[in-house]
Amino acid sequence: MGTALLGSWAPPAAATQVRVENRLLPPLSQRDGVRHWLGTDSLGRDILFRLAVGARISLLIGASAVIIGGTVGTTLGLMSGYAGGRVDRAIMRIGDMQLAFPSILLALAILAVVGPGLRNIIAVLGVSSWVTYARLVRAETLSLKTREYVLAAHAMGASPSRILRLHLVPNVLGVIIVMATFSVATTILAESGLSFLGLGVGGRTPTWGVMLSDAREYMTDAWWLTTFPGLAILVTVLGVNLIGDWLRDYLDPRLR
Repeated sequence: MGTALLGSWAPPAAATQVRVENRLLPPLSQRDGVRHWLGTDSLGRDILFRLAVGARISLLIGASAVIIGGTVGTTLGLMSGYAGGRVDRAIMRIGDMQLAFPSILLALAILAVVGPGLRNIIAVLGVSSWVTYARLVRAETLSLKTREYVLAAHAMGASPSRILRLHLVPNVLGVIIVMATFSVATTILAESGLSFLGLGVGGRTPTWGVMLSDAREYMTDAWWLTTFPGLAILVTVLGVNLIGDWLRDYLDPRLR
């Protein structure tokens, strides 16, 4: 998060400015009065600023894709669990068909057709993750709709939308928050992998996956080109997973 904030204060050209005379400078090097704390890449671009901009992109994609997938999956999961019958079977069969394809393979196929881009990768990663939310929310809804307070509200004439809004959604919200937190880490990994393969944001936008892809030819000569982007992915994913684990313990009274 701190690296992403650094990226918001950095000059727009700091991460993309090419200075060949500064190429492959090691960490802590100083050239022309400028300190390159994490070194420079093969085109003389500052690694620290590129990591900062990449952090903003990764967090943006992770949060946006989770919002899309969580919203779609939660809505369909509530409908499936509460309505049951044909609605339940139809939604679950569609989810089963999507689960038959590995999510990363499905994302690769779609992006190969529509092309790379920030909006495209957010939409693809968001839509491909709805099934997990739908199945989890459906299971919770099936359990909750048989509780006494839900049956009492139904007996008193409450509409299905009112029961969903006031009795079911608040009780599945904790599960959704925990699932969404873990999904951010998964989405960041997926985005990095797609960017590494050239199907990420595209253009001149520096992302962690693109930085790793560009550094493949210099692994033996410039260790910092792969080390720092790899550490950024590792620390971010680990941190998000630890937050998700803490939220799970905090929101579940049985684990306190």
